[in-house]
Amino acid sequence: MKIINVLTSVLLVGAIYSCAKKSQLAPKRPNVVFILVDDLGLMDLGITGSDFYETPNIDKLAREGMIFTQGYAASRVCSPSRASIMTGKFTARHGITDWIGAPSGENWRKLNRFDKVLPAEYVHSLPKEDQTLAEAMKENGYKTFFAGKWHLGDEGSYPEDHGFDSNKGGWDKGSPIGGFYSPWTNPSLPNKEKGENLSMRLAKETSEFIEKNRDTAFFAFLSFYAVHGPIQTTNEKWRKYRNKAQLQGVDAKGYQMEDVLPIRIVQDNPIYAGLVESMDDAVGEVLEALRISGLEDNTIVIFTSDNGGVASGDNFSTSNLPLRGGKGYQFEGGLREPYFIKVPWLKNGGWENDFPVIGTDFYPTILDLANIDLKPGQHVDGISLKPLLEGKGLTIERPLYWHYPHYGNQGGQPSSIIRKGDWKLIHYWEDGREELYHLPSDSAEQINVVKNNEELATALSTQLTEWLQEVGAKIPELDPEYDSNLAQKRKERIINEMLPRLEKERLQYLSNDFQPNPDWWGSKVTAD
Repeated sequence: MKIINVLTSVLLVGAIYSCAKKSQLAPKRPNVVFILVDDLGLMDLGITGSDFYETPNIDKLAREGMIFTQGYAASRVCSPSRASIMTGKFTARHGITDWIGAPSGENWRKLNRFDKVLPAEYVHSLPKEDQTLAEAMKENGYKTFFAGKWHLGDEGSYPEDHGFDSNKGGWDKGSPIGGFYSPWTNPSLPNKEKGENLSMRLAKETSEFIEKNRDTAFFAFLSFYAVHGPIQTTNEKWRKYRNKAQLQGVDAKGYQMEDVLPIRIVQDNPIYAGLVESMDDAVGEVLEALRISGLEDNTIVIFTSDNGGVASGDNFSTSNLPLRGGKGYQFEGGLREPYFIKVPWLKNGGWENDFPVIGTDFYPTILDLANIDLKPGQHVDGISLKPLLEGKGLTIERPLYWHYPHYGNQGGQPSSIIRKGDWKLIHYWEDGREELYHLPSDSAEQINVVKNNEELATALSTQLTEWLQEVGAKIPELDPEYDSNLAQKRKERIINEMLPRLEKERLQYLSNDFQPNPDWWGSKVTAD
């Protein structure tokens, strides 16, 4: 009897091993769903540490894939970061260094910012000479689909001009014109139902594409307009998070001054929380579509953001603490992102990897996972992360570069950055000063150790300068009309007027009788 039991056990173990082995075989032509959220900060998810925002669908996706804890966007603002995902190149190389539409040169003076330098000129559309990720996938027989925010050029440089077979909602605008509830204005996304949520509509368009192409290899790129401003939500979601904030205890102070503008230091905005949850609901819709279509096990799903959360300027939506700064800033809060890659057959769910990765790595990684020959002449600033996803190591210590010769809306300053190993050096274009941070011991970037590491700082600065020269980076110029007195008066107004107004507005959002307008930005549909 014991012999039979042992034999049965051996056969059972062998069968299980055989099934496991089969389940781990990679499909020759896997599908790819790429989910890009606009302005989502690293700390805006439950899985990454928020105890205020609720993101169960994204959290589940992260736990089913590899979590890259040192994931970066290629820029601190949207258009450059998106161009780097599409091209596999750092921003200084492809030339889109600011969000498309931002003033540069002498036009900057019209904003009455009274800044020291004139922002550099930049490229205003995705270069035609680059072969985009979508074009590479299409060239290899993939059906390609885009939904949502594009912001990589005007007519003639839309998604369908850069390799996407279909485009639902992508055009030159970087924010949802008309808001997050129908009716909105978007020539690529006609209105259907009054009060429809934009994030869910984009998810449904993506789900329909998945269902229609279930028998064909596809590359679907879902690029939410959320959680970019204007921040809007429903009455129900606002009240849910307003009550949650009250239960957690409302801090007396919600802001502090950064160098230029106030910056949010608490996550308690119930409007933004509702917007985040609606986006998470939409992610859940797409993941469910994969499951229902029977495609869950052979579809790569990628999730990330294009820059840090908006903690300053724009809508002052969230806090990125313990990381410093946010969207537009040169600090980790402006660059670090959620960075999750789910490859079902690799069985690495929930694994964390601390190798520094960046938006340019998606291009070669996707090609590699899809068994497509890499294009090193195109994605020159990216590397395939397939070895890491397979549980192997990467021995290279490559430098990462960021170049932002502009002022943002959020208080960040014109600067260029190099990260090499554990060290990050920031070069400021206003006055040439430099800061050096040892990230493992100071991820909040509070201790500038440049004076204690002069030899290292000089070596990094030299490497950064040589790289910028190599790629032909454009550099800002000092403004001969700069007036320090006018700049000081502006700063005083910010401290004495803006900061108190923001604190008052924050408490209004949390008051029991808050109501933005009768129909809650169009989300509350009433009978005509």
